[in-house]
This record gives sequence, C-alpha cells and structure tokens, in this order.
Amino acid sequence: MLNCIRPRAVPQCANPCSTMAAFPVLEQETLFRNGSWSYRIPALLYLPRFSMILAFAEEREDLVDEHAKLIAMRRGVYDPATQHVQWKRMETLVSAQLEGHRSMNPCPVYDEVSGKLILFFIAVPGKISEQHQLRTKTNLVRLCYVTSMDQGHTWSTAQDVTDRTIRNEYKNWATFAVGPGHGLQLLNEARSLVIPAYAYRILDPKKHPTPHAFCFISSDHGTTWEKGNFVGEESAVECQVAEVHTCGRKVLYCNARSNRGARIQAVSYNHGLDFKGGQRVEMLVEPPSGCHGSVTAFPPPPDATCQDSWLLYAHPTDPRGRKDLGIYLNKSPLNPAHWTKPSILFKGLCAYSDLQYMGVGPDGSPLFSCLFEYGTHRQCEEIIFVMFTLKQAFPSEH
Repeated sequence: MLNCIRPRAVPQCANPCSTMAAFPVLEQETLFRNGSWSYRIPALLYLPRFSMILAFAEEREDLVDEHAKLIAMRRGVYDPATQHVQWKRMETLVSAQLEGHRSMNPCPVYDEVSGKLILFFIAVPGKISEQHQLRTKTNLVRLCYVTSMDQGHTWSTAQDVTDRTIRNEYKNWATFAVGPGHGLQLLNEARSLVIPAYAYRILDPKKHPTPHAFCFISSDHGTTWEKGNFVGEESAVECQVAEVHTCGRKVLYCNARSNRGARIQAVSYNHGLDFKGGQRVEMLVEPPSGCHGSVTAFPPPPDATCQDSWLLYAHPTDPRGRKDLGIYLNKSPLNPAHWTKPSILFKGLCAYSDLQYMGVGPDGSPLFSCLFEYGTHRQCEEIIFVMFTLKQAFPSEH
C-alpha cells in the first residue's frame, strides 16, 4: 500500500459558511472552495464502524470538464455526542490516475467483510471531451480504481480493469462513466458490491449514441467485476442505486438522470444484473439537459406503520435551471407517484449532490449527510457538507 496522498492548501471555510440552509441542520461546512484550483463532482461515503465520513471531488484547473486533473479527498470523524464532524485537511490522491489521463467521476464503495475501501473513477486521455467521443463514436475512457485498507490514509496504485470488465462491448460504446457518487454493498448472501454506471451505446452507426444506465458488480469483495445489463426502454445517464427492503424481499432501486424533463427509475430483482424496464418519474422534474441527483435508502422511524425501506432523494427543484436544492421523501419506494413535494435544503444555484444515511440522529429520527455543489454567481463555486435529520427536513412526517 502506497502513501500516495499530497496535502493541498486551498481557500476553504474552517467554520460553517455564511450561506445558511433553508431548514435547520445539525452541521454545515464548506469542504471544497474554488481558488487556485476548482472543484466539482462530489462523492460521499460514511463508514459507520469508524464514525468516519469520506468526501471526494474532482480537482480541476477550472470548472471545464476537460480541465479536470486528479481526485481530492477530505476525511471527517463524526462525534454523535456533539453532532459535530471534525474534518482533516484536504488531500490529493496522486495515485488515482493513469499517465496522460485526467481522473473523473469519483465513486467510492466500502467492503465491510474485507475492510477494503475501493475508489472507482474514469480516466480520460488528455483534454479529449465527452462530446468529441460522441461525435466520433470513439470510446477512449478507461475504468480504474484504487484501494485502501486503512480508511483512506494510504492508497494503492491505480488498477485499469477496462479490458477484463467490459471486454468486447467497449468498441460498441461511444463513451461511458461511473456514478458519480457512492457505490453500495448489498445485504445479499455474497455481500455484493455495486457501482452505478452509464454508457452511450452505438445502436445504429447512422444515429447519435444513446445513453443507458447499468451497474458494475462484484461478488468476491472487489477482486473481480462484471458488467450488468442495461436499463431498457428509457435512455438514462448519471445514476445512483439504493437497496430497498419491500414486501419481504430486497431489491436494487436505480434513479437516473434524463434530458427529457423527468427522472428515470428502474428496479433489479437480482442484485443489479438485470433491471426491469425503466419508467419516468414525473414528480421528480429535471432542469433543461438534466442534472445528477442522489438517492439513499433507510429504515423508517420505529413508529412507522410499515417497516419497509424509505427513500430520500436530493436534486435541484427548479425545472427551468439548476437551482434550489431539494430533499424528497418516498415511503413506498417502488411507486413513482409516492414522492413528496421537496423540502428545500438550500436556496440558490446548485448542481450535483451525494446523500448518505448515517443511522439514528439526536432527535430519534433518521440522520443524513449531503455533499453538494453550490454558488451565488455560478452553480459550482463551492462544495458544501450538511448533516440533518428526517424530522428537520420533514417535520410534518412525525
């Protein structure tokens, strides 16, 4: 295991930032702020065994996608007694890269059986853009990961698993990516690891490639990975997954970005290998061209009439643009018509987010953390961490 971390000093808030959440929260702090470097694409992972929170973001020369460089990380320790997170200084993961490539779309997952932390990312050569790959129908992206056995203090060298994971399908894609955001470990017998992903497929050489969501799956604690089958019927881009317990069974729920005005959802009954055809979720609107959103499953409060899983979802709420980050609740996760109206977490410009369930909060209701992009003049001036309970977000639900 290599100590492939470089401390990075950038302008950032030591205390909670001046912009305040729209409803009361337990904690608020800016973790990444644009200065000599820019930061985008948040990913969040909570390790309950260590009360540790890991926050990741792309480190860029500026906000342009083609100017991404490496992946940055901050490590926080949560103290339930004080409801406070003590954050360490920011570090750059210098081993999470392929030579001549930029590292993008951090997607971490933790295997509780082996204690292995796996950070997936995509490696893109030079300043080749996604649009160039779509126009030329030439896939140049590599699927990579680094691992850590000490909760992110040290990291391995990067592993390029593109050829043995995607194999012959690679040439039939114009481009692809993972996540972004967190992956999952399922509660099935194999304790499978799941990484959400999407690919632009070349279904007709004369037509523009179409995006479809799917998952990378490991049934041996991250040693080998296989590609699941695509979500059918509806085109879908960036996605996240959550394991939902409903009607006595465990299913994998997928929620994906779309450029067609509404989110897409799909359900897998075999741990992400296959998904039942995707469907539109009209209550979860998308701004023009869409935006990444985050979803997490959690056990309902003890006084709930049904103990099936509930879902929480974070996304900009304004259908006209990326604005006003909202939190949505669904007590019947497989029913797309059962989403609540959003509770606004932050007013103003916003973009990508990542949610994590953190157990029971100090008020007895489920506790969550969220890492999201925010700005006053642009959508992505800083990446803010907040911690809140279900009762704070939805007081009428209790």
